[in-house]
Amino acid sequence: MTQSGKPLLNTLLGNSSDQPPFWLMRQAGRYLPEYLELRTSAKDFLDLCFSPEMAIEVTVQPLRRFGMDAAILFSDILVVPHALGQNVRFETGRGPVLDPIRNAKELGILSQDEVQIRLAPVYQTVSGVAAAMPEGTTLIGFAGAPWTVATYMVEGGSSRNYETIKNWSYSDPDGFQKLIDMVVEATSAYLIEQVRHGADVIQIFDTWAGVLSETAFERWCFDPIINIVKQVKESCPGIPVIVFPRGVGVQYEWFARHPLVDGVSLATSVPLAWARDVLQPHCVVQGNLDPILLVTGGDGMVGEINRILDTMASGPFIFNLGHGFVPETPPEIVGLLTKTIRSWKN
Repeated sequence: MTQSGKPLLNTLLGNSSDQPPFWLMRQAGRYLPEYLELRTSAKDFLDLCFSPEMAIEVTVQPLRRFGMDAAILFSDILVVPHALGQNVRFETGRGPVLDPIRNAKELGILSQDEVQIRLAPVYQTVSGVAAAMPEGTTLIGFAGAPWTVATYMVEGGSSRNYETIKNWSYSDPDGFQKLIDMVVEATSAYLIEQVRHGADVIQIFDTWAGVLSETAFERWCFDPIINIVKQVKESCPGIPVIVFPRGVGVQYEWFARHPLVDGVSLATSVPLAWARDVLQPHCVVQGNLDPILLVTGGDGMVGEINRILDTMASGPFIFNLGHGFVPETPPEIVGLLTKTIRSWKN
């Protein structure tokens, strides 16, 4: 395999390393005081995502503190429905709020016509980060998977039981398929442009995949993600793709065995020995420290980091969290995590 000079990218390209690379989901953002200070300069969260100068700064902030092996683009999965024409806003204390789309007749408000125009500031951010990153650091672009993005589009925000979107998908699957297809098309174009502007790796987040039944998983999670991966790789040959289908249990194996998927990212609940024996022979595995251990720190966190590395790092592995940072995370504990990973020996 060709060596890239970037340890994390090398791992995804199939090159072995004695020192596992690492980055952390949601590493750019709300737990860092420098982020919170910058956040006050933006009108709202979407304004921050669409302001390249500020988004570039937020993306590289954790690299300055901790020297991760990758930067992940600072943005949000809901820029895609925004680009399609849905009203998206972030309310303090409530999170994302969208004007919901509840049936196929309401899909008329969505359009692909201005997707690339509306997402152009994100591409400027990607280019700027690519130019600003330390040598040897991988730039990860990302998007939400169609099912997870659709949950917000249909529910109008976060949901506890996903009743509205499940009702639509069960009662009118052909109509719901039209929504999924629109998200697939927009997301594929979005990721392709991220690569063209400098992303080395793509990660697709399906945060709510675990709420789907077996048959629904295939139609609304697996098939749409693979469709996106095919389009990205046809336009950008050789670009590695990591998939994070959170909470899908044994169905992780569907992705691990697919020839176009280079890596799977594990939720905290996935047993490591199973991942090592069942998934790692087929692809790179990424994960899966509980983010709450970055709040508590101490010997418990250090012991769990070493257990993960001892179990997984003899094969193709990227250290990460099992989900994203929580806001209460003390930066000094992230420093301890970094030191622990860097001092581990295979």
